[in-house]
Amino acid sequence: MIWYLQPGLWIPKGDLAQLNQRHIPTQKENSAHLARAAGVVSIAVFFSRILGLVREQVLAGLFGAGTSMDAFVVAFRIPNLLRDLFAEGALSSAFVTVFTEYDQKRSKEETWRLVNNVLAALTIIVSLTVILGITFSGDLVRLMAPDFAQIPGKLGLTQRMTVIMFPFLLLVSLSSLLMGILNTKGYFFIPSLASSCFNLTSIVVGVGLAFLVPRWGYPAIEGMAIGTLVGGLSQLGIQVPLLLRQGFRLRPVLDLADPGLRRIGRLILPAIIGLSATQINIFINTNFASRCPEGSVAWLNYAFRLVQFPIGLFGVAISIATLPMVARQAAKRDYKILGDTLVSSLTMAFALTVPAAVGLWVLAKPIVGLVFEHGHFSQLDTYMTAQALKFYSIGLLAYAAVKIVVPVFYALDNTRWPVIGSFVAVVVNICIISVTLNRLQHRAIALSTSSTMILDFLLLATVLYRKIGGYPIARLLISFIKISLASGIMGLLVWWAQTHIIGSPGIWLSALKVFIPISLGIVSYGVLIYALRLDEINEVIKKMAGRKGKSSKPGRLG
Repeated sequence: MIWYLQPGLWIPKGDLAQLNQRHIPTQKENSAHLARAAGVVSIAVFFSRILGLVREQVLAGLFGAGTSMDAFVVAFRIPNLLRDLFAEGALSSAFVTVFTEYDQKRSKEETWRLVNNVLAALTIIVSLTVILGITFSGDLVRLMAPDFAQIPGKLGLTQRMTVIMFPFLLLVSLSSLLMGILNTKGYFFIPSLASSCFNLTSIVVGVGLAFLVPRWGYPAIEGMAIGTLVGGLSQLGIQVPLLLRQGFRLRPVLDLADPGLRRIGRLILPAIIGLSATQINIFINTNFASRCPEGSVAWLNYAFRLVQFPIGLFGVAISIATLPMVARQAAKRDYKILGDTLVSSLTMAFALTVPAAVGLWVLAKPIVGLVFEHGHFSQLDTYMTAQALKFYSIGLLAYAAVKIVVPVFYALDNTRWPVIGSFVAVVVNICIISVTLNRLQHRAIALSTSSTMILDFLLLATVLYRKIGGYPIARLLISFIKISLASGIMGLLVWWAQTHIIGSPGIWLSALKVFIPISLGIVSYGVLIYALRLDEINEVIKKMAGRKGKSSKPGRLG
């Protein structure tokens, strides 16, 4: 028997029409489904983030935080500025909204024709963008990091790696489109595992080439750039077999007058404008960071990589699990259930990111030291990266929450407010950095990033409350208070444990100062949050304990 994922429950294929007519998912069913789907995605994302940290460890050990790493970070950031526009951000949310409607209301032939049409249009547009990016790579580098020109060879190295890595934009854009299709079909694990393939391939190929290319007269860091490009190809390739099993066949279709393609265009254009503000912020931050002492770009990059671990593990995972559900509920205009789903998603995100932020603040230096302080990565690099990590952790909750709230606006076919929020964030970001840069240096950029993200979330959450006629905000606030109380107590215990571990300096002491406090923190927080009766996180605990309710029947999450 084939089971299909629906909002809050699993139903046999033959009963789909009947149950759609008569069943309204409850808050508990929504929470159970979110816990299950987000848990599956989290497992895949966990492997990806671990491999991502290994990749950063390799880069830190081989290149430290000097000229080569500054150049690599800026070169990879240039195509990544467009990644959110063509991949995970605007395109993903707009496409899933339209594809979900086609999948439910149209024939298979019409649905797969839409997919082929979008693939063709996306390939043409992104390929032209890549060609332009390569052509004007020198100008882009000088615009983003003008102070690199003061260090001999740094500007040229950055430009060459930009040329190498720009085609990564096309590969990750196509990969994101495939992920949206598979998520809508109820498959979460393999698409979420795709980024693990990227990290693993980029490590193996990149490190191998880093030792080979110097023999041919090229800098070792350029080998890592080539590995990044090959990693993007593997990220796309792993999803293709599963897509073919769904019945998809590649067909040469390009119909710009197609209503589905045009609707995606109408959704994506305002989203691109809104996300362009985020990319402007990244550009501004990189520009300011290039004016700080050498290594600042790399310190911020390493710190943000550590923050991305819980963001990806919790925020992105919950967002991916939530998006197909809210798309269906928005299509039915079932705003009450949509509000319950949103609050359950945010509560789960808060319950996981608030304690993570507290832990990152308390254990910033030991974590950075354990993960990165090897090879060319010095104690000064550890201290500077840890300072940035503390300021980034302030906005961890908001990072995850925005990734959940923004797709709801897309599902409601309303992109104006995410655009407004993003441009308000640009103005606030410039103001905060300008006021604090001289005193805080690279830390000012991390502080500003967190502050603007918090402001953006509060604005969007307030507007969304009015747009859908309200949601259970009292339930959300009570949950947040419980989470904050439990996280505060956990933070004190973690700080106490970390300060009372003494011994001879070395890798073992560094590991103990991280793993013992983290273990104590996880146990104490789990006990506290269970005792405080937080429903959403208790669903996760029940799943881990093996007590499966009737809403957790086997499904096709893989």
